[in-house]
Amino acid sequence: MDWLTLFGTGLGVTAVVMLLTWMWAVKINNYGIVDAAWAFCFFLQAIIFFMLSDGFETRKIILLFMIGLWSSRLGFFLTRRLYRLHPEEDSRYKHLRADYQEKLKSKFLVFYFYQALSVSILTLPFIWVFNNSDVRINIFEMVGAAYWLFSVMGESIADYQMGLFKKMSKENPKMGKTCNIGLWKYSRHPNYFFESNIWWGFFIFMIGSGVYWGVYSAIIILLLLLKVTGVPPSEEQALKNRGDEYREYQRKTSMFIPWFPKA
Repeated sequence: MDWLTLFGTGLGVTAVVMLLTWMWAVKINNYGIVDAAWAFCFFLQAIIFFMLSDGFETRKIILLFMIGLWSSRLGFFLTRRLYRLHPEEDSRYKHLRADYQEKLKSKFLVFYFYQALSVSILTLPFIWVFNNSDVRINIFEMVGAAYWLFSVMGESIADYQMGLFKKMSKENPKMGKTCNIGLWKYSRHPNYFFESNIWWGFFIFMIGSGVYWGVYSAIIILLLLLKVTGVPPSEEQALKNRGDEYREYQRKTSMFIPWFPKA
């Protein structure tokens, strides 16, 4: 099937999912649920591409597994966090509430549709990979899959260590409020670092199908993590909640790329 039909089908289905998610968000008065829906929609689009594309079956299965595992892990992680915090919303959505004011529902609906569009834009390069009929799995695809797996494991370890620290700090308040164990000793945001690298793994895999221009997806994710939805709000909230303790952590610890802490 041609790329335009696949793109339109994926976008249409994702838009319907986002509309249903918006309706649910209005009902429970928590617009932060869009984060989890956004993560799961990548798997949904991958399933659509897998079913409707004409590429080599083994390559399609490998890519579906890669997207599906990443999407599901992130989606369930965000769902657990949303469930734990509900009805409290993430600070980003509190700020949006203040901006939208009397047109709250309609503006959030537009925001949700933008999320559907963002998923389709980021997954667009995958269409060419799913349609690649070459029966050889080449070195770029093998390296890309290996790098992706390494990054998924790194992000999973970072999330596990953060959960472990929260449990330990509740039992021993002297540990403080700032996680500095394991990977968090070398980076203030190792989860975001490995999240970015997951997408670089996807890009390396794309190169095997000649989709060099797919690099824009990895760049967008990197910029979002560094400048928009990742590091900035996390740092702002940490400074607000932990004050000088976090400022000292900032002074000693690399922001993004893991590196040895300063003395």
